Amino acid sequence: MNVLAVTLLGYLMLGAVAGTLAGLLGVGGGLIIVPALVAVFTFQGISPEVVMHLAIGTSLATIVVTGSSSALGHWRRGSVQWPWFAALLPGLMAGAIIGVLVAGQLTGPLLGTLFGLFVLAIAAKMAFGFSPVIQRDSQPSPYAMALAGSVIGGVSAFFGIGGATMAVPWLSRCGASLTQAVGTSAACGVPIAVLGALTFIVMGWGNPQLPSWATGYVMWPAFIMIVITSIPFAHLGVRWAHRLPSHVLRWAFAALLTAVGLKFLLS
Repeated sequence: MNVLAVTLLGYLMLGAVAGTLAGLLGVGGGLIIVPALVAVFTFQGISPEVVMHLAIGTSLATIVVTGSSSALGHWRRGSVQWPWFAALLPGLMAGAIIGVLVAGQLTGPLLGTLFGLFVLAIAAKMAFGFSPVIQRDSQPSPYAMALAGSVIGGVSAFFGIGGATMAVPWLSRCGASLTQAVGTSAACGVPIAVLGALTFIVMGWGNPQLPSWATGYVMWPAFIMIVITSIPFAHLGVRWAHRLPSHVLRWAFAALLTAVGLKFLLS
């Protein structure tokens, strides 16, 4: 089996793992896709200066498809709260573009270090079960929602993840039920991914360090293979989530994220 076949098979397996974990734990696949793509792209000999940017841009491109599928499913079940989505949308869009522009100014190694720190923070949150303070008696102002949207969009696009990691705690704090928070955050992830991926394409356009089959900072073979397997395996993960103990899953995933975060910091 040649290098191309191994690489394509790796993309397919990555999509299966990311989709399963997304359905199983309710987390964005970007937390798995980005570090895995960094490893694959490094194996392919792609320049370290563009590996992180290429991994993040490609991750956002996959979330356009997988996030749209998730958002559609939540919309059909009535769990997307459109007034909240509309209030967050301007900030989400502006934040996504700014997040990518900032990431584009950083070197690959520095971006990798920041990603490692972010992953460790998410691992700690999952392991110790930090929960937001719920305030059901007060609704945030439009300005607070716009500001929150810009932070959610900026951080999510900067690290190539869906909006759920930050949007779910914020919406829960605003008084949303878990179902409403998850459904609305799934919808929020779509504009973040669309604008983030497009901005990464523009930022990387014509970069001579990028490989063939890449348009800007999006690698199309990886995008196609990951999308093919991530959506059906996400449904499998949802079914498993109802059969396996949630606390064991959280600790296991937190341990995995800790290892990934430390790997980024040490390398």
